[in-house]
Amino acid sequence: MNEPPETEQHTNEAEILAQRRAKLQMLLDQGVQPFGGRFERSHANQFLVDHYEEGLQVKVAGRVTARRLHGKAAFCDLRDQSGTIQCYFKGNQIGAESFQRFVDAIDMGDFLGVSGPLFKTRTEQVSVQVEQWEVLSKALRPLPAKWHGLQDVETRYRRRYLDLVANPEVARVFEQRSRIVDEIRAYLRAKNFLEVETPMMQSLAGGAAGEPFVTHHNALDTDLYLRLAPELFLKRLLVGGFDRVYEMNRNFRNEGLSPRHNPEFTMLELYEAYSDCRGMMDITRELILHVAEKVFGSTTLTLGGKEVNLGKPWKELSFAQLMEEHYGILPSDPLELVAEKLSKDNPDLSKEARAGGKKLSKGMMLTKIMTILQEQLEPSEQAEPIFMTDFLTVTSPLAKSRPDNPYVVERFELFMGGMELANGYSELNDPIDQKKRFEEQLASSDKKAASVDEDFVTALEHGMPPAGGLGIGIDRLVMLLTGQPSIKDVILFPQLRPLG
Repeated sequence: MNEPPETEQHTNEAEILAQRRAKLQMLLDQGVQPFGGRFERSHANQFLVDHYEEGLQVKVAGRVTARRLHGKAAFCDLRDQSGTIQCYFKGNQIGAESFQRFVDAIDMGDFLGVSGPLFKTRTEQVSVQVEQWEVLSKALRPLPAKWHGLQDVETRYRRRYLDLVANPEVARVFEQRSRIVDEIRAYLRAKNFLEVETPMMQSLAGGAAGEPFVTHHNALDTDLYLRLAPELFLKRLLVGGFDRVYEMNRNFRNEGLSPRHNPEFTMLELYEAYSDCRGMMDITRELILHVAEKVFGSTTLTLGGKEVNLGKPWKELSFAQLMEEHYGILPSDPLELVAEKLSKDNPDLSKEARAGGKKLSKGMMLTKIMTILQEQLEPSEQAEPIFMTDFLTVTSPLAKSRPDNPYVVERFELFMGGMELANGYSELNDPIDQKKRFEEQLASSDKKAASVDEDFVTALEHGMPPAGGLGIGIDRLVMLLTGQPSIKDVILFPQLRPLG
């Protein structure tokens, strides 16, 4: 009863498709519906394996992942989302005609529903003694052969449905992703945050830096932008009286593809009235510890190939301080002085900054220069969590400046496993300063969609309480916690380059 699994005949694809169509016709000729309907299952497959009860009458269903013929008897494995259970077909139990139908017409990949009592084979394998069975869906194409799986990465991403069937470990990653999101919501619910929804199509492209996707609304005859971020709408809700809000949102950036970037991605964004940057740092740490404990059962995880104890204190680094220590540049330095220091005192930085097509010149705006400096100083080689703080006001138009230094804002970015995972700050609630910063940002921008959100400024003029805001990249967080090398491995259907 432990013969090797049956495999599809080694024929070309056209012959395999023809064989399966012939089996489909065979079922139809016998009056069998090959694409059945509702089937009331009594249990999930894995539950029966884990909680075996001799003789229990069950109804189970799933995809045939193996078939083994043994004279007048046969075994098949049925797999549902929970796991696999073995089913035993015996000719004198289900009838010669029914048994022969199973032998002649059923392939690996078909969906079946079966009913009968549980028993264990001589090798102690939990099985269903089939008394009745039915076809729920006939697979007209074969699955990837189990012995070589689905190995081509591009095919795995384009045909994720086959990837999930051929590679159970891939399905586990997405199950873990779902649990991570559930636990994030559970943590925020316990903290009395209200989940809300804000527009994905917006009349202005604001709330974050980036190139937006543009669409057109025919009835209104106006262009709209897929949102870069929900920030400005969520802060309007603070003006409206909500103290704690969050959105598990989809954002869109019309930019390139990489192992860490997908043009459509998921962010958690939350705002808490009467809090600040430090409060957001506390929430970030608590939330990630909560997820690690609830989903993975430990706060010691392997991040970026290194074992990291998240329960230890998280390191903090000051960007402003690093910029001064490494490059001799102060946040208050004017553009001319920064350009002079870059060209004379720090030739290596100029060389690094020009790498990848980035060019520095005296005419470049200060915001672009500081952004390049920021990228050079990011802790990209360390697995342990690091809060980078004290970013420059000129690169943070929505953050509140420090009371003791108007050139530096109360802002942080979290790095873990060498990746940026989160960004948070004390929210700017001064409408006069906010409009001034918007106008400065517009003057230095080369984006066609850039504009000042006058309605948001008007909202601030009605009064917004002091607040802290936080954004966490969900795709990157899942990448890190599940040990996946690419963002495409944690997005079910990632954006890919067109074929051909």
